[in-house]
Amino acid sequence: MACAMLPAMPTCFVVMGFGKKTDYRSGRVLDLDKSYKNIIKPAVTAAGYECVRADEIQHAGNINVPMYEQLLNADIVVADVSTYNENAFYELGVRHALKPYTTITIAEDKLIFPFDIGQIAIRQYHHLGEDIGFDEAMRMQDELKKAVTIVGQNAAVDSPVYTFLNRLQPPVLAKEELKRAAQAIAQQAPTASTADQPTIRALMDQVDACFKRSDFVTAKSLLSVVRSMMPNDAYVVQKLALATYKSKMPTTIDALKEAEQLLLSLRPETSTDTETLGLYGSVQKRLWDELKDIGQLNRAIWASEKGFYVKNDYYNGINLAYMLNVRAALPEADPGEAIADFVVAQRTRRKVLELCQSSLNATSKPSGENQFWIMATMSQAYAGLGDDAKANELLEQAKKLDISVATASGPPPAPVPVPQWMIDSTVEQLNKLRELLEKSPLHRIMTEAAPASAGATSRGD
Repeated sequence: MACAMLPAMPTCFVVMGFGKKTDYRSGRVLDLDKSYKNIIKPAVTAAGYECVRADEIQHAGNINVPMYEQLLNADIVVADVSTYNENAFYELGVRHALKPYTTITIAEDKLIFPFDIGQIAIRQYHHLGEDIGFDEAMRMQDELKKAVTIVGQNAAVDSPVYTFLNRLQPPVLAKEELKRAAQAIAQQAPTASTADQPTIRALMDQVDACFKRSDFVTAKSLLSVVRSMMPNDAYVVQKLALATYKSKMPTTIDALKEAEQLLLSLRPETSTDTETLGLYGSVQKRLWDELKDIGQLNRAIWASEKGFYVKNDYYNGINLAYMLNVRAALPEADPGEAIADFVVAQRTRRKVLELCQSSLNATSKPSGENQFWIMATMSQAYAGLGDDAKANELLEQAKKLDISVATASGPPPAPVPVPQWMIDSTVEQLNKLRELLEKSPLHRIMTEAAPASAGATSRGD
């Protein structure tokens, strides 16, 4: 007896960014992968739909072709517009133009919508930045599962376009047009099967594995492929710049200059993205170490100072303090300017300690790599303030952390040790800071006058 073919599962296409994205209005950095993995995909799957995001689509050539097909043909679209992601807003608009119904819009609860949402139902959830609390993830999973089920069963108009233009008929792609579209996709890569192409998600998972084992050369190669598929994604460019300068290939200086050019494509002079500013500052600092061009040192200070004041960002703050000490120690420095730089550096370190301690004491405590970078940053701040005992204590605690992160579903994760490159980066920066301060008469005078204990209440270099 012949087996009956099972009906295909209905599909849900998820519109959102991936990786870590910065909300340009607040400066908050959100890990959108946590939203997808801990809320959206489990909820949609539980509702009986095949769930896919753009970075999971197997395709050959331009990712826009299957993306537009999904916006037209998916039974349901869930659009997460958190962080004011321009692509997500645009794709939501395209879906509203193509389909009168079965579109669900969600966002994290601190996002203020930039348009009239009277005709759009927005479901909100609370995002902690690096992660989402277990209880909140389970609450939103349940709410979204119910929404997907109801919307899938009752195709009520949810598009403002079809609400106001109520006589408008949605477009339909005829079979011949579908066939021509499929042929056009195949012609983009005639020698490669679409099924053989790795998805962006698979490539990024390989990138993460490369970073964990400090294989930056392979990470750079993989990220270059991802960038060819998504050339305008800031997160991909940031990761590529980091892998590039960490690779030190073909030479340290060449790698730094290549990373500099990548970051310039993100326009740091006008950007409020603290990740872009922090990376640009780090590259300029390393170029200063290699070439001793005062322009590079001043640009490093400018970028870190901007990032620090945009967001009170501890990573940019600790780098700013170090580079102010570097400039204060230059033989040609004006004595008055040197004292001013030194004072601002110490003041910045005290502010950084306040920010880090506040984060560690928060109800929703940092976890994973974020916890390591906070403790490593505090270690550098105490070292700069002259409290080496506290600096060493924090560094040893940070080295022993388990940086695995629990998810809202599945078994507890296996322990994950801190990658060696993160430890090496922190130790390298501490050693450079201590060597700099040992040679600084100003440091001895100022720390004796104001000991660290009086004022004490990065991610890696």
